[in-house]
Amino acid sequence: MKIFIDGDGCPVKNETLTVAKQFLIPVVLVTSFDHYSTKNEAEDFTTVYVDRGVDSADYKIVALTAPGDVAITQDYGLASLLLGKGVQVLHQNFVYQKETIDFLLQTRYLGQQQRKNHQRQKGPAPFTKEDRVAFKQMLTAVLQVEK
Repeated sequence: MKIFIDGDGCPVKNETLTVAKQFLIPVVLVTSFDHYSTKNEAEDFTTVYVDRGVDSADYKIVALTAPGDVAITQDYGLASLLLGKGVQVLHQNFVYQKETIDFLLQTRYLGQQQRKNHQRQKGPAPFTKEDRVAFKQMLTAVLQVEK
């Protein structure tokens, strides 16, 4: 088992690494070269860089994951593909479910249509310390079941 992070814009990278270390699970951060870093990587953490492109990181994550892996992403489309592969997928606020992914995709589509028509939309609330604690608890619970 590995944990894959859709790295472009993920607000819970550090929390994921902290929990993964407790379970001795390797973490793979997939991100574009736009986010290149020279920081040292630990044994249980690697970064895979992909070319610029709207879905480059998503395609790479789909190619690298296997059933039983865990992925962290805010992208509903990527989550849908990974659920179909037998990957456990988490958003920073919830666990994706096969039963609700179609609803989430429809919601995303309707939001895109509203933005296209220049309709004002409210953005997400700021991510709080409490949200970070809740994410760590959620990821811990998922890993306890998966292991």
